[in-house]
Amino acid sequence: MTDLPDLTTETLWAILNGDLADDTVNQLVWQTLGYDYSLDTQTWQTQNVDDAWAQKYPEPPNFIESRPATVQLTRAIPKENKQLLKTVLGFKGYSVDQLVPRLTRRATMANWLLSIMRDRGLI
Repeated sequence: MTDLPDLTTETLWAILNGDLADDTVNQLVWQTLGYDYSLDTQTWQTQNVDDAWAQKYPEPPNFIESRPATVQLTRAIPKENKQLLKTVLGFKGYSVDQLVPRLTRRATMANWLLSIMRDRGLI
């Protein structure tokens, strides 16, 4: 994986605003889930990935393209963290003409990352 930006609120805004490439956003989520790519074996390592993810996705999914993977990510956000984009970042959502799968999935990814940040005491 390439050098990824730090997990900060600025990074989350870059995800929401479309300033980070889809590949970078996917890689941030993959890394946070525990996926690690071994250059030696040219395979994904899942020893640090929760079993529920590793069994269903032995290779990390492309969350931008995969509705089922994004749904699983949404379900992984604790109920008390579902509104963090709104309450912590003040994100007002997208306008009706922006409600396309790519943007809504990026918002889900940003909310999941923000939930992880809260759980780790980073916000």
